Amino acid sequence: MNSTRRVIPFTQLCRNDVSRVGGKNASLGELIVQLASSGVTVPPGFATTAEAYGELLDRHGLRTRIEEQLDRFHDGAALEDVGEAIRSLITAAPLPEALRDGIAAAYEELGRAVGRPEPEVAVRSSATAEDLPEASFAGQQETYLNVRGTEQLLDAVRHCFASLYTDRAIDYRERMGFDHLRVALSVGVQVMVRSDLAGAGVIFTLDPESGFPGVVVVSAAWGLGETVVSGQTDPDEYTVFKPSLKDPVLNPVIDVRVGAKRRKAVYAVHGLTDTVDTTAEEQARRVLTDAEVRQLAEWAVAVEEHYGCPMDLEWAKDGITGGLAIVQARPETVQSRRRATTLRRCRLTGAPGKVLAEGIAVGEAVGAGPVRLLDTPVELDRFPAGAVLVTSITDPDWEPIMKRAAAIVTDHGGRTSHAAIVSRELGVPAVVGTGNATEVLHDGDHTTVSCTEGSRGKVYAGLLPYEETETDLAALPATRTRVMLNLADPSAAFRWWRLPADGVGLARLEFIVAHQVKVHPMALLHPDRLDAADRCAVDQLTEGYLDRTACFTDRLAYGIARIAASRWPDPVVVRTSDFKTNEYAKLLGGRPFEPVEANPMIGWRGASRYYSDGYRDGFALECRALRRVRDEMGLTNVIIMIPFCRTLREADRVLDVMAAEGLRRGENGLKVYVMAEIPANILLAQDFAARFDGFSIGSNDLTQLTLGVDRDSEALAEVFDENDPAVTGLIRMLVPQAQAAGRPVGLCGQRPSDDPAFAAFLVHAGIDSVSVAPDSFAAVKQHVAAAEEHGHGEGRMVPAGNRPTQAEPPPAA
Repeated sequence: MNSTRRVIPFTQLCRNDVSRVGGKNASLGELIVQLASSGVTVPPGFATTAEAYGELLDRHGLRTRIEEQLDRFHDGAALEDVGEAIRSLITAAPLPEALRDGIAAAYEELGRAVGRPEPEVAVRSSATAEDLPEASFAGQQETYLNVRGTEQLLDAVRHCFASLYTDRAIDYRERMGFDHLRVALSVGVQVMVRSDLAGAGVIFTLDPESGFPGVVVVSAAWGLGETVVSGQTDPDEYTVFKPSLKDPVLNPVIDVRVGAKRRKAVYAVHGLTDTVDTTAEEQARRVLTDAEVRQLAEWAVAVEEHYGCPMDLEWAKDGITGGLAIVQARPETVQSRRRATTLRRCRLTGAPGKVLAEGIAVGEAVGAGPVRLLDTPVELDRFPAGAVLVTSITDPDWEPIMKRAAAIVTDHGGRTSHAAIVSRELGVPAVVGTGNATEVLHDGDHTTVSCTEGSRGKVYAGLLPYEETETDLAALPATRTRVMLNLADPSAAFRWWRLPADGVGLARLEFIVAHQVKVHPMALLHPDRLDAADRCAVDQLTEGYLDRTACFTDRLAYGIARIAASRWPDPVVVRTSDFKTNEYAKLLGGRPFEPVEANPMIGWRGASRYYSDGYRDGFALECRALRRVRDEMGLTNVIIMIPFCRTLREADRVLDVMAAEGLRRGENGLKVYVMAEIPANILLAQDFAARFDGFSIGSNDLTQLTLGVDRDSEALAEVFDENDPAVTGLIRMLVPQAQAAGRPVGLCGQRPSDDPAFAAFLVHAGIDSVSVAPDSFAAVKQHVAAAEEHGHGEGRMVPAGNRPTQAEPPPAA
């Protein structure tokens, strides 16, 4: 066997060499050879071959002795005993001399290539079956970082060979039906990027939770990347909108979430690595700039396009040179396998009860069972199938236990941690990064783990009832009437991308303000009017911002952008804030800026606030966020909608304020709609149509103001009826007038979801669109199709040629 059959430089490998050097090493060779021209930087290195591993097994009778141990396992011996025995056999066997010489020579050549003798290297195991799409379980074998010197390198190689028989790897091959002795191991040796002095992380070329393909998700933490993958730290997360990457003028970073990052991995004094605490300044600061995030995302998309499938990559930043590099790449194998035309949903059907812990939701399911609280992996017979695994963090040694669990809960970790990745692979719901699960959950307690309520997963006390449903989206009928979505929570927007909706008919800005911004905008502009407690709370909320108002516009823009990206390029109608004064007053710092009104429902709300001295500057911050989403991020599918606009003069004043803030109707394709929720909007429909590009009926407020019934009044609940002839008569009046002026009319209330007859009435009235909650979409789509099939009744359907078209995409580079 010549040396090139034992040790091969990455530059001589390609992705077809999986059988020779395993998936990791084959991919590194592919990246270096094929993507250098696209600017993708990959550190140099070399790999040992499967033939070299086979040569080791053929020496000293190792193959036979390993087979004897595997026979013991099949005869009932404990997995732990068999695994330890095989690993000891391999580490005790000396490497063949030719292999030792080949590794030493390649390492010396690597030192010459990078200009320093004995460079620090990463030594990674790459099994010949590991990263194949049909057999992917990253992390099965060991990795050693900051290895330096020939002897330390050879020792690491020997331990990598032995790690082909970790307990988790043996268990995995048994489950997958692989012949243990037909799986070989290659060792990749790659020059280290000095990310111990900067940061590292993981990249997915789709959203790892929902499978939404329109984004790249980059996670980042300080130090070496092992803390991100292992879940020892809660990383930053950056979301990049792929279509905007094509235009160099646009900023494609549509969401930034700064993680706690309390731990980092660094070089140890005497080799390998240590994990240490980060400083308070590091915890508050972003690891990557927008420009660096963009660079990584562009590389990731280039890799995805080259491979022709979604990818899972690891990256690192050199703290000395400032350069970025891709250090691993493999096909993503969880979300990319899901059928795009099938929507599976779980939901709790009973009262939720007490929340014991919450963290990042992984998966979209519910799991329930008794808590099994563990500090370290235990023998399988000590973990009952169907229990809820609760621990601080997981690593690959936990995998045999994890596949027996009904759900998994950890103290630490983000969406790209080991626990999250393996949970998705297994289809087991997990809540990671709770911070305190091991303190508040106790052995034997019955709990329900829910990952169905947005981005935050919750652990409830007790066994709660829940149901699972599956919808074949391909079977939903086509309709002339557009059926759109009402979306409020940006963190859950990507979950619904598979629904064949015609866009978003209502995105409520006040929900984003209440749940993600959490502070009254005027409190950021005038902190001198706050009491000491609120001023302190605002300081904590805006920590890291020199300009407090930037915190408001950042969070608002990121929330809007996630919703807009989820439906690109279909229209997304964003309603500016419509809090009532009592609701605004409940925001942090809100009380000094809000009057006490006897009836806030018909008080200082909607359009009347936007031009008034008491809120004009706060509305300017909303405009700034909307302008950023459309003009800087490129999400021009955003349509702005003005709520509760009482008079024509008020409409003019609001449009003037928007224009002064850089949101001029018609510029950059901007459309501005108005809510039709006041009888005046309908009685003067032609005049409002001259000022706005479309109408959206708010059926609750329209019913309230038409019938003179407070919609929150329990005493008058039976009088409040959207089917009252006065209400339906106004809708019949609006539709033809608006359409005659070329203005579409939609309805964004809950009633079509609850009442198929009301949905049929809207279709017969000729309405252009209805907008409903995502979980009602399939049913409403069917109701609308049935109504269309039975004719249009008294209404008039607007000709297809007069219907509004979808928004134009951002210009290509």
